Amino acid sequence: MNNINYSEILEQSPLLHIKNICADVSDTRILNGLDLDIYSGEIHVIMGPNGCGKSTLSKILAGHPAYNVISGDIKLCGKDIMTMTPEERSHAGLFLAFQYPVEIPGVSNFDFLRAAYNEKEKSLGKEEIGPMEFMTIFNEKSEALKIPSDFGGRDLNDGFSGGEKKRNEILQMLLLQPQLVILDEIDSGLDVDALKVICANLRTNLPEKTSLLIITHYQKILDYLPPTTVHIMKHGKIVKTGSKDLVYQLNLHGYDFFANTDVKK
Repeated sequence: MNNINYSEILEQSPLLHIKNICADVSDTRILNGLDLDIYSGEIHVIMGPNGCGKSTLSKILAGHPAYNVISGDIKLCGKDIMTMTPEERSHAGLFLAFQYPVEIPGVSNFDFLRAAYNEKEKSLGKEEIGPMEFMTIFNEKSEALKIPSDFGGRDLNDGFSGGEKKRNEILQMLLLQPQLVILDEIDSGLDVDALKVICANLRTNLPEKTSLLIITHYQKILDYLPPTTVHIMKHGKIVKTGSKDLVYQLNLHGYDFFANTDVKK
């Protein structure tokens, strides 16, 4: 009988596989047959004009209930996530850093992050950790991100600046150690120094095989997180795929240069 190494087979398959996704929101078609494959350790970038479906894609991947998937398949690590709840998708290894993180007055940042951390640990069959043990982990990650020491005692995102909210999202990400990270315009509203710190921590503190899907309008983040692949999106589908050179073409010609054709390398 042949010995089958299932972990090797899984590594040769896409970490994220999206096939022919069509989706509506409020009875308006947003995604029109979108295809995308991302393998372990890759950094993919999606750029496109406002309203083309970039953020809709991120919310569908995270399981937002307002978005109705009409057809298509989405698999993460070979598992169909279409019927999974947002919590189950998170436990399966998906993390979405929101463009506009929600403010929750009355819930301390420390308690929220510890609860999220322990839920992930339980999903892995591990025991929860107490406040003192988590404080050590929290302080280590906070220092790496240059987050002020009072961050834990503040209410979750309440009164935070835009930059503080983004750093808090990255802090949660580093605590959860996901396999696929979706950054939905994480660079919006960040100054250059904050962007450098966040990108440096993404490179050094996430597992080597973690993949990134970066949704952005700006080239600067790509200087700190060099992409494996760049995609141009228009009218709810990917119309062009290539290297970082696509960004230079975009800067020269604009989005109208990229016709709605099948994906071409």
